[in-house]
Amino acid sequence: MIIFRYLCRELLYATLAVSAVLLLMVMSGRFVKYLAEAAAGDISANILFSLMGFRLPGFLELVLPLGLFVGILLAYGRLYIESEMTVLHACGFSEWRLLMYTLAPALMVALFVASMSLYFSPAGVARSTNLLNIEKARNEFDHLVPKKFISTSGGRAVYYAESLSEDKSTMQDVFLAELRDAEEETEANHQVVTRAREGVQQIDPETGLRYLVLRDGYRYAGVPGKQEYRQMEFATYEVLLESPQLRNRWRDQMESASTLQLLKSDDPKEKAFLYWRFSLPVLVLVVAVLAVPLSRTNPRQGRFAKMIPAILLYLVYLVTLQGVRGAIEDGKFANPSVIWLVHPPFLLIGLLLLAVRNWRRKPKLRAEGVEGATDAKA
Repeated sequence: MIIFRYLCRELLYATLAVSAVLLLMVMSGRFVKYLAEAAAGDISANILFSLMGFRLPGFLELVLPLGLFVGILLAYGRLYIESEMTVLHACGFSEWRLLMYTLAPALMVALFVASMSLYFSPAGVARSTNLLNIEKARNEFDHLVPKKFISTSGGRAVYYAESLSEDKSTMQDVFLAELRDAEEETEANHQVVTRAREGVQQIDPETGLRYLVLRDGYRYAGVPGKQEYRQMEFATYEVLLESPQLRNRWRDQMESASTLQLLKSDDPKEKAFLYWRFSLPVLVLVVAVLAVPLSRTNPRQGRFAKMIPAILLYLVYLVTLQGVRGAIEDGKFANPSVIWLVHPPFLLIGLLLLAVRNWRRKPKLRAEGVEGATDAKA
């Protein structure tokens, strides 16, 4: 029991340290992406930390398996380098027993990853998607930055304001360019550029449509490359604003769907998402089996000697799993259960490596036993 507690403590400490570093790297990349969107005026800066919190379970379900794998390599590698593991083996502590001790904390990590992938991650994706949709549906003036060109949610117009009122309800010195296809020389395909002294947004109470009302300005319309264009001076000019494009992609819907909803579905693509969620806890247990024999290190080589091959093997495992999932989504496999065929080969590799190392140790132990008996007789 003392050895079990010692190994679990070393393993969990290493896993937490590696997972914390990996999580920081992943979250930093996503935070920079959200920060760029906030700087561009697409989302409000006030929701950045809320978005990161909702996305945290999705990061953890991917980071923890790799964190456990690298944690086992580092923790057990140190024990081999300092000859602690050699002493344990000399006292009859086999690698199969080491595997049993390793699967206990690995099972804890697998249960935690299962809670993330089956419940918390879909709920977080649903909350973050809803929050982003609310931001898209808000008044575009809330995200407007003075003296900066801003594209509308539909991407068909660009507007610019020299300054804003304190409540951001009125723009001064407005520039508006409507982006239209100019392949045909028709009125509908003319490029329109509008300048106005000020602009305000109004919502039609009957239809709910939004209009940008421009005052005291000029409107220029024509086809690029043609000398013909029309100029119009106006006191009031209304421009229909496009409705915001909400995030309702199929993948977003599947990632935010509850596990119970996917269990009731018969769609192979939805089953692929369901099996992926169950595959992540299985991934944790399989990589634990792989890491135990791969962590065995010669003190002369150093603890990082086998780190790169081990990481490459993990990447092959993960990429294969994701590739099969993508093939199911693309319709290349009719039966989504084929995703379960990815785990047994890697589990078998781990067990074979463990058996080979255990088989190599037995002749050495027998030879040492024979030499000890000969010396005793002498």
